[in-house]
Amino acid sequence: MSSNIGDTAPDFELPDTELKLRTLDEFKGKKIVLSFIVAASSPVCEAELCTFRDSWQEISDLGAQVIAISNDGPFANKAFAEKNNFNFPLLGDYTSKTIKDYDILMKDLLHIKDYNAAKRSVFVIMEDGKIGYRWVSEDPLKEPNYEEIKKFLK
Repeated sequence: MSSNIGDTAPDFELPDTELKLRTLDEFKGKKIVLSFIVAASSPVCEAELCTFRDSWQEISDLGAQVIAISNDGPFANKAFAEKNNFNFPLLGDYTSKTIKDYDILMKDLLHIKDYNAAKRSVFVIMEDGKIGYRWVSEDPLKEPNYEEIKKFLK
């Protein structure tokens, strides 16, 4: 599958922190800021998602919804979400299927064999379900350009 600008965003069905399965379809009709993080509770991911949390109102006013995905299970995600009071869904892609669908799998994270994670990435999915913005980092320590994302939403 491909996840380039103009492509239809791959659908997913992933559990949130309350073990409820969520799909991309249920958020259709508004822009979606889809943030793939490397690992729950890691420092850079915490900084990133707290930034999204703190600009949630602004993103919301621009007609968009934030959804975060990590390859952690729902329990690790729940602890992470509760600690930081996230006001958006944090979904667990513990089989890495969605991460592979978006073509952002990072193999052997921190040189640990077979420890696969998502590359830190942000996709903006437009109302019509197509990808309008794509940012993928090969460096797990690099945060996205939040101002660029907000500008794009405007």
